[in-house]
Amino acid sequence: MEFRTLRAFVEVVRQGGFSQAAKTVFASQSAVSKAVRQLEDEIGVPLLDRIGHRSVLTAAGEVVYRRGVKLLADREDLLAELDEIRGLKRGLLRLGLPPIGSSTLFAPLFAAYRQRYPEIEIRLVEHGSDQLEDLLRAGEVDVAGALLPTSGEFEVQPVRHEPLVALLPEAHGLARRRRVTLDGLRDTPFLMFESGFALHRIILEACRRAGFEPRIAARSSQVDFMIELVAARLGVAFLPRMLAQQRKHTGIRPVLLDEPGTEWAMALVWRRGAYVPAAARAWLELAAELHPHDRSRAPSATRA
Repeated sequence: MEFRTLRAFVEVVRQGGFSQAAKTVFASQSAVSKAVRQLEDEIGVPLLDRIGHRSVLTAAGEVVYRRGVKLLADREDLLAELDEIRGLKRGLLRLGLPPIGSSTLFAPLFAAYRQRYPEIEIRLVEHGSDQLEDLLRAGEVDVAGALLPTSGEFEVQPVRHEPLVALLPEAHGLARRRRVTLDGLRDTPFLMFESGFALHRIILEACRRAGFEPRIAARSSQVDFMIELVAARLGVAFLPRMLAQQRKHTGIRPVLLDEPGTEWAMALVWRRGAYVPAAARAWLELAAELHPHDRSRAPSATRA
């Protein structure tokens, strides 16, 4: 089995089609299609059930995709480790960071890392925490920022722990309270981050534990835009207290969210048992220097 054909197949599944996969692997659509057919011929069973313009994984395709993602990630680990054994002078840090909180927590770390290791290339991707976990599983980043609790398949280095606050329009009936619960907000429209953000999942799961589904007025990936929506009285948004204090806005009051399981706990995570390149180890060591963390305050590091 060739890694070339396996990677083509994995990208077809991951990207949702042959044309999108072709852009990812820098090949023509016909070349990607041919590579997938070669893989199917080698294995001896169809991996994709082609229905019109759509392709659906067969039972065999599910197995090959799941195993293929791990094989490709292990190959990247192998190549990275061999490069270091050969004495690679210019390292590469493949880093994933979430948009929420990164400017405060990681921008100073980024600058310090660049000053200390000027020859290391930093390849940065920005997504919500849940999406970054998928990139870690696929071996596409070495280390990422993620909210706890996270999957037990990752090693965890805590960075910052903050309570959440509910951002309410000043005219809201609960805006003068010191604390508020999600149940108390059930009749208020929610302004949520996109579904790929861990904060979206955390709030949604907490609402369900409280016995209701929130009425979502809008979703966004932009903190400042959500604050403006609150100011326009469209609903309530939720932010870590640290970020809310940095973005004070007339007409908005931050109220501490008194809800178990909704703490904002940022950590750096990487695949358990995976090879961690020297550039990524240096990032983790510098983060530990700049962000000494009281681990006793952190919530459980893993989720089922």
